Amino acid sequence: MRTILQEELIQLWEQDRRTVIFVTHALDEAIFLGDRVVIMSARPGVLRSEVEVPFPRPRSHDLRGTSEFAELVQRTWDVLRDEVVAELEEARAVGRSADGARR
Repeated sequence: MRTILQEELIQLWEQDRRTVIFVTHALDEAIFLGDRVVIMSARPGVLRSEVEVPFPRPRSHDLRGTSEFAELVQRTWDVLRDEVVAELEEARAVGRSADGARR
């Protein structure tokens, strides 16, 4: 269902090409739908990095199966991993769980 909705969103965008800001935690979704992926820090939310998506439009679901797509997902995760690890370490240091709740 998620894949079908993503393809529907792309078709809608192709009709009038409005600017869309799409917020997701799924890297593959961000790369498939976007022309650039903006990575935010945890707290406070500030711009940490920006990844340009080089894949031409129109895009089809087949793009996800390419090595180029997998490589971009991995490179993007490499940037994000440092942020996630730092947040987990900070959460442990102040005695709260990873979702922000105090223990």
